[in-house]
Amino acid sequence: MKYPTVFHLISSAFNKKNVSGILIGGFAVSYYKYSRQSADADFLIKERDFQEILPILKESGYKLDYNNEVFARLISDEGLLMMDIDFMFVDEATFDKMFQAGQRTDIAGCEFIVPSLEHLIALKLHSMKQNSDLRWNKDIGDIVSLVEIGQLDINGKSFKDLCLKYATEEIYRKVLAII
Repeated sequence: MKYPTVFHLISSAFNKKNVSGILIGGFAVSYYKYSRQSADADFLIKERDFQEILPILKESGYKLDYNNEVFARLISDEGLLMMDIDFMFVDEATFDKMFQAGQRTDIAGCEFIVPSLEHLIALKLHSMKQNSDLRWNKDIGDIVSLVEIGQLDINGKSFKDLCLKYATEEIYRKVLAII
């Protein structure tokens, strides 16, 4: 097998095509010392950069399972690469802002950027807003833990503004009730 893990494959694809991605989801949450199981690898990327690396991923045994204007999922049944890969597409300005504010981390000997704590919480809030029924149980635990780890003032204007910008008043009230 050419790549021992999905992270080696993604890192290699990014390097070969000279593109960048931001590691999000469960592995990014783990960077902040909150560990939870993750069945897939999630990345934030510009859509055109995704198109650049897609042939490499396909050559390595991945196939496109789902794709729309903001999201793509790739699946594989080949050995250690069985972990699905999800890609969330953002515009260049959003990507650049998040990339610049991100933190470097090492997974399986490969370097990735993870979002800042605030950006990661914003992504979780946005996910809940888009798919509240499906995402609530997974994302609320992440948000609560990230807020505690970051010692964020949930009653402060900054946190409320973050919630209202990326979620809804209802989600903000639910978050407050849990924390």
